[in-house]
Amino acid sequence: MAAQMCDLRLRYTACQALEIVTSFVLGFLRNPGITRCPQLRQRTRSEQRSSTLNQAESNSSAAGEVAGASQDLADSPPVSSNVGFTEGSVGRHLARLGSFMAMGTLTMNVAQIAEAVYLGILGTEALAAMGFAFPLTITLFAFAGGIGSGSSSVIARAMGSGDSKAASRLVSHSQFLTVILGVVLGALGIAYATEIITSLGAKGRVLELTIEYLQVYMLGFPFFMLSIVGSTLLRATGSAASPGIIMAVGSVLQIILGPILIFGWMGIPEMGIAGAAWAYVVSRGFSVVLYAGLLVKTRLMTWEFKGIIKSWTSIMHVGGPAIASGLVMPASMLIITRLLANHGHEVVAGYNVASRVETMAHMILWSCSSSVEPLVGQNWGARLFDRVRRALFLAHTFCLGWGAITFVIMILFGSYLVSLIDPNPIVVDTATAFFLYIPLSIGFMGMMQVANASFNARGLPMPALVISLLRSLIVYVPLALLGDHLWGYTGIFAATALTNVAIGIVAWKWNQVSVDTQAARLSPA
Repeated sequence: MAAQMCDLRLRYTACQALEIVTSFVLGFLRNPGITRCPQLRQRTRSEQRSSTLNQAESNSSAAGEVAGASQDLADSPPVSSNVGFTEGSVGRHLARLGSFMAMGTLTMNVAQIAEAVYLGILGTEALAAMGFAFPLTITLFAFAGGIGSGSSSVIARAMGSGDSKAASRLVSHSQFLTVILGVVLGALGIAYATEIITSLGAKGRVLELTIEYLQVYMLGFPFFMLSIVGSTLLRATGSAASPGIIMAVGSVLQIILGPILIFGWMGIPEMGIAGAAWAYVVSRGFSVVLYAGLLVKTRLMTWEFKGIIKSWTSIMHVGGPAIASGLVMPASMLIITRLLANHGHEVVAGYNVASRVETMAHMILWSCSSSVEPLVGQNWGARLFDRVRRALFLAHTFCLGWGAITFVIMILFGSYLVSLIDPNPIVVDTATAFFLYIPLSIGFMGMMQVANASFNARGLPMPALVISLLRSLIVYVPLALLGDHLWGYTGIFAATALTNVAIGIVAWKWNQVSVDTQAARLSPA
């Protein structure tokens, strides 16, 4: 009887939450003023004052240069601009960008942890299946992140130089590119998921559950990719609040839908692990609808195809190496997952759960580096180099401080949180070893991410690719193989921490020298 009452309360709570989310979204879309970025507001006022001036801007040759080549935009003379992130306190801009992004990323991570809790009820095999699926899903994320970085780089510099017309065209063309790439990757994922997961060492029931999850996930991948790229596009044009809000709404929806679809509430058939995938797909599709609505309302989305190849070339100048950088990490994760699988699927499950808990803290650092990219891009386009240096200093300081806080929290509470998800002793022991080594080093990992964001924002993607290669393959994999040979899976965790610290310091220094050198070359004599 008590169990039935608890189940009824949960279902009632889910219904109430759905009503709240629906009401919030309707109010959010009715008030587009909170989502319209400063550049677009100024552009609208300018159009109202003078259509003649707007026509002159639309015919400016600078628009063609931005769409034509990313490097040309980086080296072109600055155009006066008084909008976006080029004025006001750098720290305040970073805090506003970072706080809303952190809200979105944290709720996304809470949704992942909630998913782990739901699947933990199904059993350790379901959690292990998610661990085997993770390298493949993070590989696909690299494409979304790469296109987002490339688009953000050229769009932010266009806005910083005062060319909002070119920025609007680049926004539209990047969305078209995202749709095409998302559909192709989703189809390839469906076709080859079984071979990939089998090569990682998944067997029996765990293999079946992994494929069951991925078949649904791949169908919705284009929606996921559009939601990630849409978020970066809005930030690049100067909108700080709306990307984080939409991301948070989508994640809350995933948390609500998860138990309904997994366990079969409200008359819906029980779907098991496939229900978790459907909850993710539906929530990301819902986010895409919101992003599309805002892009249309703010006139950032048009059906203009003229110059689309040049725009794609400009985007991929940064986006191509950024995708390669993103793919390097999953490649190393495939190797690490294979090493962990040799110690049993419980160790893979423990690593997966601990990673999800730790990722909640790491998402704060990702929010920080994501905030650096549009801010550096706009100020670099406006040739405000001192503001770029200030932004990087504040970001690095925050990364180190947050890393220390994370270490203390994870040492004190990490294992307990994991035990709530799965009390299996091997799972908990694996997570305890994970939290002993890795959290202390994530501040340096954040410094590496900030450096990569700075390189990409300035139109210099190759250093970011080299740093990623050093971090994920050249240094990390050999150390992990050695650590596994000497101390087992705890040696792998120690190798992760050592690599984060070493490469974080290298990336920080390299970016510092690069900023000073390029600023000196671009500054007037």
